[in-house]
Amino acid sequence: MSVMTLRDVKPESLARVEHLLVDIDDTLSTRGKLTAPAFSALWRLREAGFGVAVVTGRPAGWCDHIARFWPVQAVIGENGAFYFYHDAVKLRQRFVDSAEERRGFRQRLEALRVRILAEVPGTALASDQPYRESDLAIDFCEDVAPLPPAAVLRIKAIFEEAGARAKISSIHVNGWFGQFDKLSTTRLWAREQLGRDWEADRQTCVFCGDSPNDEPMFQFFPLSFGMANVRPFLPQMSHPPACVCDLECGAGFCQVAELLLQARQTALQP
Repeated sequence: MSVMTLRDVKPESLARVEHLLVDIDDTLSTRGKLTAPAFSALWRLREAGFGVAVVTGRPAGWCDHIARFWPVQAVIGENGAFYFYHDAVKLRQRFVDSAEERRGFRQRLEALRVRILAEVPGTALASDQPYRESDLAIDFCEDVAPLPPAAVLRIKAIFEEAGARAKISSIHVNGWFGQFDKLSTTRLWAREQLGRDWEADRQTCVFCGDSPNDEPMFQFFPLSFGMANVRPFLPQMSHPPACVCDLECGAGFCQVAELLLQARQTALQP
């Protein structure tokens, strides 16, 4: 399936955009760091009137911090297990599953942890696992030597054999029990907090991502952008981004931000 380049994007197609949804790892971040230009782009988007939400596989502990301190409306975390937002009074947390359901799922994930680490040599728990509420993250290249693609796919298969859902990011395989994903909880947040139905209003939102776990978002939002580092994943993706940036990671995100800011400026001109 062919994808557009930035040069193919018509500025008028961005004129109605009001919200930007963005992944973190290797979309906002670059080699594990949030660069000054990428973080500055978040602030510039906010100051220009865009609503920005982070949609990530990262854990609840990280999302608490991000919702409090970053210039974002909300954080959808652990691949859709919850959304957090700060309403200028306190941090609000909305989990998809109940505390009782999460406890039961955690016991089943613990058994999978033992099996995966035993069956797939070189794997490890993600270093952020202690801060997770709803999923199990297996590291295949963040803090361990990179595993071959076959091993990564085996981790995913073990999750699925047990009836869990699993997604491959640029650094982890995340598995969970429950029916949520990035898209379903993003839409839940939009309905509950914004009063928006993005089913009927998809052209008002842009999504930026970089890996197969972003496929539900790429499929749903026609204005979707993959960073250049998504290209190695494209052959295995049924639903690629509509457009791929020229640059990787945070630099690619800055390209998308600049397009949106220019489109907004043009729309406001008399």
